[in-house]
This record gives sequence, C-alpha cells and structure tokens, in this order.
Amino acid sequence: MRTEEIMELILKVAEKDERVRAVAMNGSRTNSNVPKDTFRDYDIVYLVSDLQSFLINPYWVNVFGKRIIMQTPEDMAMFPPELGGRFTYLMLFEDGNRIDLMLIPIEEKDIYCSEDGLTVILLDKDGNMPKLSEPTDKDYWVKKPSAEFFADCCNEFWWVSTYVAKGLWRQEILYAYDHLNSVREMLLTMLEWKVGIETNFSLSVGKNSKYLKSYLDNDIWERLMKTYPNGDYEQVWNSLFEAIDIFEQVAIEVANILEYQYPFEDANKVKQYLTKN
Repeated sequence: MRTEEIMELILKVAEKDERVRAVAMNGSRTNSNVPKDTFRDYDIVYLVSDLQSFLINPYWVNVFGKRIIMQTPEDMAMFPPELGGRFTYLMLFEDGNRIDLMLIPIEEKDIYCSEDGLTVILLDKDGNMPKLSEPTDKDYWVKKPSAEFFADCCNEFWWVSTYVAKGLWRQEILYAYDHLNSVREMLLTMLEWKVGIETNFSLSVGKNSKYLKSYLDNDIWERLMKTYPNGDYEQVWNSLFEAIDIFEQVAIEVANILEYQYPFEDANKVKQYLTKN
C-alpha cells in the first residue's frame, strides 16, 4: 500500500491545479481516538474555484492511481444527491488505499470548516482559510437522551417487535429479518446510552456502533451477538427474545439512573402478545 506516498500525492495534485485553492481532511486520520490501521480512509476535501470544470472531465481522478471501483453518489439515480453543489468521488485503489474526495466551492469555506470538529487544513494557497482548533471527535460523542428520546426508543423497540413476530408466524423470513434489524437498532441505541452514562457522555462508539464492544461486559456482548441469527425460524425467535432480555435489563438500568419512566405495562403486554401462539 502507498501509505507513505498517498498524502504526498493528494497534496501534489492540489498544488499543481490552480483551481484547487485549499485542501482539508477529516475523519479517522485526524481522530487521535481511532485505532490506527491500514484500512483508514483518506477523507479529503478540495476547495475549488471552478467545480463544474472538474465534472466535465470525469477522468481527472485517474491521477490518484488504478482503482478497483469508484462511486460518485451525486451522479447516481438510485440515491438522490444530498450535498447541494458539492461532489464526491469515493475511490478504492488496487493497492488497498481508499480516498473519499469531496469537491466544495471555495465560497463555502467558512460553512465547511464549521461542520466537523475533526477538520484540519492541509493546504491554503490564499492564506484565508478559517483558523481551526485542534481536531476533536466531541461532535460524535454519545449524547444523553432526553426523557422523550428515551420513551420513543422504548416505544419503537416494542412496537417493531410485533412485526418480527408477525413475519415469523406467517413464515415470511425476510420480513421478520428486516424488522429484527430495526429492533436491534433500538437495542444498540440503548446500549450506547448505557456506555454514555458510564463514561459521563465523553466518547464516541463510532459509526454503526463499531467500537461498542470495547465498553461492554463480555456477557452482554456475547448475548448481543446471539441477536444475529441464521436463516432458521427458531433462531430468529431466539434472537428476538434475546434482544428483549438485553433491552429490558439495560433500559431499566438507564431509566433508573436518568430518573426516566420505563414502560413496564407496554413491555409486559407485548411480551404476552409475542408468546400467545
């Protein structure tokens, strides 16, 4: 992998192109709390003076090397663009490196620099980029839920649990699986709040809860893994009830600490419903 050369190349391309007025980076490579490995992406931003001129020539990114695959989200019909006038090239290269390169009009420099606390400026040709503080992942820390958020999480968990059961009763395994994933999403949210409480809401568990294992007891982690079943109907039932057991245990603990109300009545009624057949 070109781990030592890739940053040099990113900056060299920018320095030679008059349209690129500044270069910034954020993400895992600017976050000191993220484990360092070769899979970290290069989340790069080119702040440019003429964005449209880049789009006219889609081959200009070939300068970064031979790719396995590339995605340009703002060009895709299946996923409507969400970045306004910005444009992104997501590139995975044959040597294993990945660059997520976003083009942003230089006129948006102040807006961009206020969006992410992990942003660092790598190149400023005109000397007028905003001065930034040391990068921090504070924006991504687990946040203390309000009583309303807590209640909504509980309601969603128990409501969607009934859909899992319906899919299993009907022998519609894909329907059941899809809703079990939504149930687990609420479980992960509750587990994140538990970790937040234990760490005074001072850390991030990463995208898709990927660092959650580091902060959970082995027992809870092993039980959480049991909520990921194979295609057997009985295992999906077991996974659902395992998720319920963990959720109740953790949600009651969170509710007691935060002095919120846990919906015991709703939970008991749903559990009775799930076991009626």
